Amino acid sequence: LGQATDHYAIGLKTLNQLISEMNQSNPGFSSTHHRRVVCSFRDQSLFQIFQISLTSLVQLKNNELTRLQELALSLSLKCLSFDFVGTTIDESSEEFGTVQIPSSWKPVLEDPSTLQIFFDYYALSKPHLSREALECLVRLASVRRSLFTNDATRSKFLAHLMTGTKEILQTGQGLADHDNYHEFCRLLGRFRVNYQLSELVNVEGYSDWIRLVAEFTSKSLLSWQWASSSVYYLLGLWSRLVTSVPYLKGDAPSMLDEFVPKITEGFITSRFDSVQAGFPDDLSENPLDNVELLQDQLDCFPYLCRYQYESSSLFIIKIMEPILELYAERARLQLGVDKNELSIVEGKLSWIVHIIAAILKIKQSTGCSAESQEVIDAELSARVLQLINVTDSGLHSQRYGELSKQRLDRAILIFFQNFRKSYVGDQAMYSSKQLYARLSELLGLHDHLLILNVIVSKIATNLKCYTESEEVIDHTLSLFLELASGYMTGKLLLKLDTIKFIVANHTRENFPFLEEYRCSRSRTTFYYTIGWLIFMEDSPVKFKSSMDPLLQVFVSLEATPDAMFRTDAVKYALIGLMRDLRGIAMATNSRRTYGLLFDWLYPAHMPLLLKGISHWSDTPEVTTPLLKFMAEFVLNKAQRLTFDSSSPNGILLFREVSKLIVAYGSRILSLPNAADIYAFKYKGIWISLTILSRALAGNYVNFGVFELYGDRALADALDIALKMTLSIPLTDILAFRKLTRAYFAFLEVLFSSHINFILNLDTNTFMHIVGSLESGLKGLDTNISSQCAAAVDNLAAFYFNNITMGEAPATPPAINLARHISDCPSLFPEILKTLFEIVLFEDCGNQWSLSRPMLSLILLSEQMFTNLKAQILASQPADQHQRLSLCFDKLMADVTRSLDSRNRDKFTQNLTMFRHEFRDMKGFAFLGMVGALLQYDQFFLDTRI
Repeated sequence: LGQATDHYAIGLKTLNQLISEMNQSNPGFSSTHHRRVVCSFRDQSLFQIFQISLTSLVQLKNNELTRLQELALSLSLKCLSFDFVGTTIDESSEEFGTVQIPSSWKPVLEDPSTLQIFFDYYALSKPHLSREALECLVRLASVRRSLFTNDATRSKFLAHLMTGTKEILQTGQGLADHDNYHEFCRLLGRFRVNYQLSELVNVEGYSDWIRLVAEFTSKSLLSWQWASSSVYYLLGLWSRLVTSVPYLKGDAPSMLDEFVPKITEGFITSRFDSVQAGFPDDLSENPLDNVELLQDQLDCFPYLCRYQYESSSLFIIKIMEPILELYAERARLQLGVDKNELSIVEGKLSWIVHIIAAILKIKQSTGCSAESQEVIDAELSARVLQLINVTDSGLHSQRYGELSKQRLDRAILIFFQNFRKSYVGDQAMYSSKQLYARLSELLGLHDHLLILNVIVSKIATNLKCYTESEEVIDHTLSLFLELASGYMTGKLLLKLDTIKFIVANHTRENFPFLEEYRCSRSRTTFYYTIGWLIFMEDSPVKFKSSMDPLLQVFVSLEATPDAMFRTDAVKYALIGLMRDLRGIAMATNSRRTYGLLFDWLYPAHMPLLLKGISHWSDTPEVTTPLLKFMAEFVLNKAQRLTFDSSSPNGILLFREVSKLIVAYGSRILSLPNAADIYAFKYKGIWISLTILSRALAGNYVNFGVFELYGDRALADALDIALKMTLSIPLTDILAFRKLTRAYFAFLEVLFSSHINFILNLDTNTFMHIVGSLESGLKGLDTNISSQCAAAVDNLAAFYFNNITMGEAPATPPAINLARHISDCPSLFPEILKTLFEIVLFEDCGNQWSLSRPMLSLILLSEQMFTNLKAQILASQPADQHQRLSLCFDKLMADVTRSLDSRNRDKFTQNLTMFRHEFRDMKGFAFLGMVGALLQYDQFFLDTRI
């Protein structure tokens, strides 16, 4: 018996592993090969495996063979979790869509014993097995509607699910285990996804079932410490039920009027309880500090509030007003205030504000345009706006360093974001007259300009008062940018005195966070927003006056003698200035606005950048923001760098780029490596490469001018860039993602527009660079692979046009290339072999890009292509040689000895067909092996059972 059990386990393990492998080899059906293989496996074998798992579960139900039960349950779960239609379910996700089980499975799924076996295993098994049984039930509850023979059959299936879950709710069996509890909540949550309310109410026993679910939900809300991650599914179920009420037909009562208000009140009460009890020191456990957790809890809850909005709002106002009064009273006191009590009050207010913000957020999505609902929105919004008057007054104006105060202000910012989306703007205002009428009665705010003034005043207060909380500063700036970048709200902002003050007086005296080094990254967003506002007005005078605070910093730094330039004051001033300028540069999106900034900077202030990089080249805190500003400044996005035909500005700009890169590169290469070599050296190098790549590809410089007039700017920049890349081992280049991207983007530009520079290098350097392209082709990043393919194509096309098709190399670059290839004749064959291996054996998403260099390389030498064909044929089974040889013949069918676009497109089409036929041969050979294995397992399991 022991030996038979071991063999039985081996069979189940084999089938488990087989399905896992098939799912892994199916990354979203990214290729025709995988689609055919997996579809064939699904149609021919998967159902048979599922039947084996069910038979095993039935046979083993009353045995003590836990290991076999576990393997059989796991096999059932893998079958039900199979990616039937190539949608690539994210295994890390808590949610998935309808399970698209094939129609051939219908008889088994309609059989009541199939559902029942999993309910039985839940009732009989230990927690680990019972959890897997619940997971199987979750999948079965998600089966597509069209699978069932008719509505009556589907109703029986639903009734069975409801009966099974009702029994679990009545007994509570197994729910003491947290994993079971969570999975059971997921099972209940599937009722909202796959079934309509009209179907549920017509099932016999619905009233008992919905009552038990309501009680279970209420208990879960009270157990917030234990069930916080599971409540999401329960709230999702109730939100789906209440949104289905308008479509409910028939006389069967839904009973939602009785239960939903209790759940709504229970949720709010439980949030208050969580604040009162406090959370552990780990901030990630507190929803008020965890954006994803907070969103999970508040995504569905607003629908419950709006179901019986009047009663829900009255409850919210009823519990909010005494807390608000207490908070206002404490603001008037200076001594004798219990800080712990104040933190609890602020925590409760934070939850109320988040809830009101979430309710306003669904205003657009639910189309709740009834006048009464707008009035209630106004009532709730008025309470939050009243709270804002209190938060920054009296004692509370001294609490910006307290975490509970920061949570409250973040909640207020989210309220503003959601209110703006629903009720600010011309169209929103005219369609929301009732809301503004009620706000006018309550607070005197009769239009959206006054509301915007309240929002902007809060933004200004946060920026003035918060100096240590990066989260609040970043969230405030995010709201500020959102307002400024909106077409309608941006225009409205310019009318406000607060905005006029910010644009004219953006100094550290007015906004102390600008002085904090920890908030230095936020400066870029701040000035990006200010740039939006400045450039919204077409006024050079306004631009210059707005830039006065930055001009003062420039003047101060330019007046600093070299001997004093290495002080901390200069260091932090330079860091801040570069971050500020980068923000302004990011806001220039047109030729006009970019021209204003360019004329303001050049030529007067550009020497300071060179001075800064020269004196601080060993300090990444300074060089990184400086180089990043220059990377933004030379980027020709939206064709903003378009100078007049008679303007030398493009050339002048590149000369400044060259000076900067040469100054940085020559100094950083002379410094010894630090412990953190990426932060100290590699980061600055990849930003430098990005600057040069953008300048070379920007199409605003005629680079022929430099050689024509003997200007070394281009040559020096390319020389130092090459030295910087050669100073980094290729393994390090491939190890750091941003460095990898910058390096290969630089090579693509070189091979595209400056290939002569590459060809004039010595052979060892040339071979190193081209060898790195082959490494890039093999990488997993599709963009990098495409860049390398383009570079190889340019190199091969140059060889084809100047050497293969020419009588003899006539130019120095062609002569150099011929010498390089002569010294290393295996270079092109190896690259072509690599390209074929990628196309034939890997799931490449950039086949079109890879096909370009493949044709160029094939046309270089017929003998090279013939040798490669022989190698590929020799690596395949002998019985496939003839078919594979025909595939190669088709690959070059109607392809001429030319690199024009039409010929390239023809080769790409042929390559697609060639790839499909080759992979079909490999795939169906594998599938035949799987079929043989499955027949053996079926025979073995039948006899052993």
